[in-house]
Amino acid sequence: MANVNTRIKIVSDSTCDLSDELLSMYDITILPMHVLKGGISYLDGIEISTWNVFEHVNSGGEICTTSATNIAEFQEYLNEVSSQYSAVIILTIGSGFSSCFQNAQIAAQKYTNVYVIDTRNLSSGQGLAVLEAARLAQLGFSAKEICTCLNKTVNWIDASFILDRLDYMKKGGRCSSVTLLGANMLHIKPCIEVVDGAMKVTRKYRGSFSKVIYQYTKDRLAQCKDVRTDRVFIVHPDAEPAAIEAARCALMEDGRFEKIDVIRAGCTVACHCGPNTLGVMFLRK
Repeated sequence: MANVNTRIKIVSDSTCDLSDELLSMYDITILPMHVLKGGISYLDGIEISTWNVFEHVNSGGEICTTSATNIAEFQEYLNEVSSQYSAVIILTIGSGFSSCFQNAQIAAQKYTNVYVIDTRNLSSGQGLAVLEAARLAQLGFSAKEICTCLNKTVNWIDASFILDRLDYMKKGGRCSSVTLLGANMLHIKPCIEVVDGAMKVTRKYRGSFSKVIYQYTKDRLAQCKDVRTDRVFIVHPDAEPAAIEAARCALMEDGRFEKIDVIRAGCTVACHCGPNTLGVMFLRK
């Protein structure tokens, strides 16, 4: 029987969007962030779901907000598990989006076997880095070797998404009323891309959401000739079935990916982007 102390534990915060199947397959632990709804803080994915977020906003409530897993919560977890593994690797949402990375770094200072990686990403983009860490751990790489690989991998993540509506971003202070009005009148669907650890509008589409998703997916693939073909994610908090199928159709027509996973996004995406948001995310070589 293998000694548990030779194993490496992979941990992330709840911005990481992966399926329960993948989390279980690779024994990945997710530490919850916090969602503030109606003045009350809830643990993401444990005490609150995306359905709760959307129901609250649809009934006239203010936009829900999120806050990082705090230092004490990271410390409590590490106190419990650090002695059970040869190493613990924590991969956080990008430091440009949240204080999770900084909090995890501070919590890890007292441990010699805890490593913290800034994925410079979010959602299933972050999930791609987490899966890569878990894969390397299963292959027997050391913690230092895994971290060296991850610091390169985070530069190869291709993460982007389309917003169908901007009212969530407006309520969250990320979009002006004038921009919202213009986008609604022109039926504009912005493409948000994660570039150098920050979100940027890189293209604007017009038309129905499902048609936009099909063209957006084709465009993303056309500009990436060096994709890693083992897996691609379609990620959404509650997108319409036609849009999900449009993305799947474009990916199948491309034909390069061995596996297409449809992932339900958690509360971070739900709070800031709204239900009809969809992204296609994969690794480049």
